[in-house]
Amino acid sequence: MNFLVIMGRLWGQYWKLFLSGLGMTLFMGFLTVLISSVSGSLMAMMRRSRWGIGKFRPFSAIAAVYVEVIRGTPILLQLYFFYFMLPQWLPFLNLSEFACVMTACCVNSTAYVCEIVRAGIQAVDIGQTEAARSLGLSSRQTMMYVVLPQAVKNILPALCNEFVAIVKETSLASTFFIGELMTQFKTINGITFRVLEPLTIVGIIYFLVTFVLSKLIAALERRMGAGE
Repeated sequence: MNFLVIMGRLWGQYWKLFLSGLGMTLFMGFLTVLISSVSGSLMAMMRRSRWGIGKFRPFSAIAAVYVEVIRGTPILLQLYFFYFMLPQWLPFLNLSEFACVMTACCVNSTAYVCEIVRAGIQAVDIGQTEAARSLGLSSRQTMMYVVLPQAVKNILPALCNEFVAIVKETSLASTFFIGELMTQFKTINGITFRVLEPLTIVGIIYFLVTFVLSKLIAALERRMGAGE
């Protein structure tokens, strides 16, 4: 009972900090998905690129190596890497801590979005492409007007799930005190010397956000499935 009372007091006293952290968490997630949706789509096109000589397809090879390296290393390592290396590589840009962390998040998410888009495109029946080409559409027109509109049904729910995953992964950014939920937990912990109570509040907030988002995604999938 005392545990719940202390939780209630902490919420009443620091609710602005918790909501500020939630806002930063959602902003980071939305911005990451927005940027990685564009870069991931371009990366997926590179992976499908047939440009080259024989089996040597440089764009496809570069994209494949990028995806394997990013997916094969932990995101925390990538956060540290970009946090410390970007200011050294690009000192003239005067990058903030937030910019370095967001770069790492976008680089990481791009690899996963690339695979989501590629899988969505491959799920479209090859007969659709062959029919479009037989009608005289170019390769680009076939992709833009025939394949991608159908692939969106496969891509959109998966992208929403990627957003949910990123919302949870932003907790790792607290290592660099960016201002998201886990950073606010550390702030409140430093002020009150309480651990379990503010941590439980943060856990409840994460759960509620991801639960609501999951239900919205499920509703979106049902709506898109009903249109088939």
